Amino acid sequence: MMDVAIVGAGIAGIACARRLAGAGLVPVLFDKGRGIGGRVATRRADGLQFDHGAQYVTARGDAFAAVLDAAETREAVARWQDGSGRAHLVGTPGMSSLAKALAQGLEVRQRAEVTALRPDEGAWMLRVGDAWHRAARVVVTVPAPQVAGLLGADHPLVAPLAAVGFAPSLTLMAALSAPAPFVTRCDPDDPLSWIAQDSSKPGRPASDAAAWVAQAGAAFSRRHLEDDPDDIAAAMLPLLCDRLGTAPDRAVHAAAHRWRYAHVTAPLGQPCLAAADGTLCLAGDWCLGPRVEAAWTSGTAAADTLLERMP
Repeated sequence: MMDVAIVGAGIAGIACARRLAGAGLVPVLFDKGRGIGGRVATRRADGLQFDHGAQYVTARGDAFAAVLDAAETREAVARWQDGSGRAHLVGTPGMSSLAKALAQGLEVRQRAEVTALRPDEGAWMLRVGDAWHRAARVVVTVPAPQVAGLLGADHPLVAPLAAVGFAPSLTLMAALSAPAPFVTRCDPDDPLSWIAQDSSKPGRPASDAAAWVAQAGAAFSRRHLEDDPDDIAAAMLPLLCDRLGTAPDRAVHAAAHRWRYAHVTAPLGQPCLAAADGTLCLAGDWCLGPRVEAAWTSGTAAADTLLERMP
């Protein structure tokens, strides 16, 4: 039987596993994806790469600042001058490098989607594919709207999640053989609320074309959320080219990604949720707010809660 099973290998899950491992437990992370880190992600295609989720990380508290300082010492992150007058930290050679560095030494089972959880004589059973796994404790770090699908809508921890709100975000990844008029552009009122010259970040691969990431605002994203990714890219590329002062035919690559639960708009307001018996915790950035640091803080709090309630 596993000590602790953690559902989701995003930043909250990794933070939880790090704290538990430091306390002498052996956590196991399960993630449905090919990569880890959740929205701290990097997409590679055609010799290009794009940070298509979180663009950079910052720290407001001392605890997460220490995490980033250690990652910078290990050269997993570097400072990026993004044109705002402030240096932001980015993973090198991609944002996903930060997640990989934080998860080093942990057991992570990728392409292992947990589809059901059920209590079992003081422990928990997790269904992964056709197999069931037993764990003494479970931490769930998926987006709040997906928790009911694992625990059942009538579970006591599900009701408080109804107040948690999210906004989607559609991301365009494009490479353009055209001059770059700026490094970043942020305009919450524009259909493309964030545009970044991704290839300007440190440690990125050299290319004849500039790599751009454009993230749509909430209104545009909701309107096109269920569109086919090719159609999303076709709708966003002309908008990006207009902002860059170039033509769509200068694009040598264009693809889109759908983040259904990109931004927390109404957080839970507490670091994590725990079952009365201390064997189940819920965590994620949705507990505290739309920041990588919030995910780390929440995952750490879930680990501390489990440790405090252990016999």
